[in-house]
Amino acid sequence: MDRGLISVDRWEKGSQAYFLTHLHADHTKGLSSTWSHAPLYCSSFTADLIPLKFPHFDLSLLHVFHIGTWQTLNLISRSSGAPTSVEFIAIDACHCPGSVMLLFRGEFGFMLYTGDFRWEKGCKRAAKAKEMLLGAIKDDNVDVVYLDNTYCNPIYDFPSRQVAAKQIIDIITSHPEHDVIIGINTLGKEDLLVQISEALKIKIWVWPERMWTMDLLGISDHFTIKTTITRVRAVPQYSFSVETLEELNKIKCPTIGIMPSGLPWVKKSPPKTKCISRAVLTANCKKAEWSEDDGDGDGEEYEPAGDIGPPEKLHKYIFTVPYSDHSNFAEIRDFIKLIRPTNLKGIVSSSSCYIEPMYYLSLLCQGNRPSEVLNSKLKRKASATVSGSNKKPPGSYIAELARRRCLTMKARLSRIRMSKHSILRKVHRGATIQDNERADLKTDSDGNQVP
Repeated sequence: MDRGLISVDRWEKGSQAYFLTHLHADHTKGLSSTWSHAPLYCSSFTADLIPLKFPHFDLSLLHVFHIGTWQTLNLISRSSGAPTSVEFIAIDACHCPGSVMLLFRGEFGFMLYTGDFRWEKGCKRAAKAKEMLLGAIKDDNVDVVYLDNTYCNPIYDFPSRQVAAKQIIDIITSHPEHDVIIGINTLGKEDLLVQISEALKIKIWVWPERMWTMDLLGISDHFTIKTTITRVRAVPQYSFSVETLEELNKIKCPTIGIMPSGLPWVKKSPPKTKCISRAVLTANCKKAEWSEDDGDGDGEEYEPAGDIGPPEKLHKYIFTVPYSDHSNFAEIRDFIKLIRPTNLKGIVSSSSCYIEPMYYLSLLCQGNRPSEVLNSKLKRKASATVSGSNKKPPGSYIAELARRRCLTMKARLSRIRMSKHSILRKVHRGATIQDNERADLKTDSDGNQVP
């Protein structure tokens, strides 16, 4: 595709149309109140939030699209100067309010940008979105998927949001004399808070700016900005700290904290602030088995865990529960089995256990000659690793390599401390669709993707 046609979650000058998948900060780096490069396409709910996040933004630039409806953009080819058209359709990503994945179709073929997403088995919204996506693709092949690879590593094996929410409710009910604070972001996990409110028949405190979002969603009846009428409060993650909880337990009533996160480990910041942000390994995650049989599409579909055992306690006042709005590894694998694209590119180029998506998922891609070469090299490497020993590698060659890689990564992570944002995911995501797409994503010295 020509340079400068479309950018998704990237905001540098040079494209004729820009798309925003959702309004989390790591997808809006470079977007501001004064941004004015070209039309910006987004979902209706995201458009409602933009004036709150970016005051004085030029609203005439916003173009709202509807979920499940093909739309056409008439653009100009930068290489030939001739008119060209690009069709696109938005699909519910089930990540946070307003989040979408985008399927593009044109002379370049099919390209799917997932943004952040979670399609859980048993989720009605996800089932509807899956049916919509397959209906849009029909018998065509998807040439490349820009994938939410936040947890594209077999070590990430956490349960459905429904199961994790039940555990959070159980923690709260088992501490009837305690106040409870829950660490959340400025957008997302609204469904979790509503479930807690309905199960306990109480309102949950949120800060005033967060209440605006609840009003837009039509769920404000479950929330309050008065701290005196509830014992459960949802607070910004940046204010969720050991120090705060210790002070509350000294000067007020007994208080516990709950951090919902898909990450199986947490980070303790330097003693000066003691802020919890998730980076010290806790061995809460079961490493998934991965073999060639998993990659041929004939294996059984992933079954989410129904019992995740007792909650992990990171501090005498703090619990962590594996509640995530991103797909775990098995869900990502099932998604790629469903789409079977020709190529994959991760939208997260650095994370705690980052591995290029094709490392694990290339066997699920069709017509990909480079992947066959890659797997052949991996097989030879694994064979060399066990040469001179009478022991055979456990499972397939990929299982052995995954085991060694994960052990190495865990050892490294246990010795270092990393900032909250670099641990969670790369601070700048996105893609610019152009004619010289490369198989490998590159990053600059700051960890940002470069075209």
